[in-house]
Amino acid sequence: MKHLLRWDLTHLRGDLFGGITAGIVAFPLALAFGAQTELGAIAGLYGAIALGVVAAIFGGTPTQISGPTAPMTVVSAVVIAKAIAFGGGIEEAMPLVVATFLLGGLIELLFGIIGAGRYIKYIPYPVVSGFMSGIGVIIIITQLFPLLGAPSPAGGALGVVKNLGQIPGIFNGYAVLLASATIAIIYLFPKITKSVPGSLVALVLISGLAFVFLRDGQVSLIASSTPGGVPKGLPSLQLSFWAALIDPKNFAFVLQYGFTLAALGAIDSLLTSVIADNLSKTRHDSNRELIGQGLGNIAAALIGGLPGAGATMRTVINIQSGGRTRIAGVVAGLLLLGILLGLGPLVGVIPNAVLAGILLTVGIGIIDYKGFNHIRNIPRADAVIMLLVLAITVFVGLLEAVAIGLILAALLFMKNIADVVEGRTLSAPLQTYALELPWADEDPDLLRQFGDLVFIKHLDGPLFFGFASRFQEIIRSKPHIKVVIIRMGRVPYVDQSGLYALEEAVSDLHAQNITVAVTGLRGQPKDMLAAINLVPGLVPAELNFPTFQDGTVWLKQNLRDRIQS
Repeated sequence: MKHLLRWDLTHLRGDLFGGITAGIVAFPLALAFGAQTELGAIAGLYGAIALGVVAAIFGGTPTQISGPTAPMTVVSAVVIAKAIAFGGGIEEAMPLVVATFLLGGLIELLFGIIGAGRYIKYIPYPVVSGFMSGIGVIIIITQLFPLLGAPSPAGGALGVVKNLGQIPGIFNGYAVLLASATIAIIYLFPKITKSVPGSLVALVLISGLAFVFLRDGQVSLIASSTPGGVPKGLPSLQLSFWAALIDPKNFAFVLQYGFTLAALGAIDSLLTSVIADNLSKTRHDSNRELIGQGLGNIAAALIGGLPGAGATMRTVINIQSGGRTRIAGVVAGLLLLGILLGLGPLVGVIPNAVLAGILLTVGIGIIDYKGFNHIRNIPRADAVIMLLVLAITVFVGLLEAVAIGLILAALLFMKNIADVVEGRTLSAPLQTYALELPWADEDPDLLRQFGDLVFIKHLDGPLFFGFASRFQEIIRSKPHIKVVIIRMGRVPYVDQSGLYALEEAVSDLHAQNITVAVTGLRGQPKDMLAAINLVPGLVPAELNFPTFQDGTVWLKQNLRDRIQS
């Protein structure tokens, strides 16, 4: 625990600015997410406070800002609605809701303990690039209506696109002026000094001017657009979940949705961690991040808050405002706590158009321009995946985009590897290997007479399901031969599909009365072939040679007998 007590204060000013800015942006979002569920806006704020502080302290991504997110809120709303449908109102449903949220946090904590977080590094760059750019486009599109003075339509980016025809009727010149001034300050202030984030200067200055010079109702404010008003007071502990957690009739429900929340939160958080790494040029600890997120969601459940994850938008705002350590996350959470305890009126006077201006610059900044600049130079398949992930992120959903992107990238990778392995795989008659035959000069007649009846299959690379069918095709396409030697000295790995493909190929050769020998087998392939009695077994021990040279010595001694038999 000692490392938790050591805080890096070298970026304290940036952490304070980043945490304050991210906390202010998180406030309306947390309330809005809470308002989408039966628990109300207050549950979103409770979740943002508990998860934000706990995940910042115990997590593995120093710049991460955590709280309720759109994907997690969607699942949470389903959990709450189904729990209420079991009978009674929200009070009766709370034990089951808390039990489900709590189990989700425990499972996410377990993911971190068993090391599941390390697999995030296998997400290909086109998927990350498309996801990042998609998030940027979402932010830009969804802030279009607030920038013009109206609330953003429901349905995310797609909802905004469907309602573009309303723009002439919602135009508010004051809101546009405030947003434009905010954007101008954010881009121009760094030319004066970089010691203070431009976003914070814009937030304070433009909000102050609007408070002084604009009358009530001329622009929309956070206070007027917050459902139910700004909540106050500390939450109470929710400790009645035990009965619901151990009740057999709830087991399937709690486990199903608890696991869904854990998996969703893990993916959401680690994707945000990858984005944070790209922006801050750091490396996160995936497993520690899952532990922190799990603990944060447990804490949120215990005070009746919504579960959440690493929030991409808030994390980006934190980084771009100067946040570099976990202090920023704690500051953001404590700011929300301060708002909860009575500082809401100060935040309530901030115009939504000012927040829209800040978020618009964030969206512009998060787009992966490097990837777009090189789109004509990278492989076409990578470019297609990047653009497809971007489009799905914007118009369908974040997780769907990542899932489809990963599947397509994996299929593309398997095809490319299979092509590489096939290209490096040699199939040739024995004469081709004359220089490797120690007896070629001693007995040239033997080689000349029988060499074309012996085929050498030289495998080079992993034998996996992407190459399995091609391997069988290659074996079956060879002319009528008497002996096949399969060289496996350069095969580092064989999976189940490759194993069965090899077994089927050997069986087909045996059915044609063709002798099969194997050379160079070692390591994992050797263990796999032995496990299913392929070598020794289908290929007897006397035909399994340590080296190709050993196999050719046997070949010389038995060639005439094997071919003439």
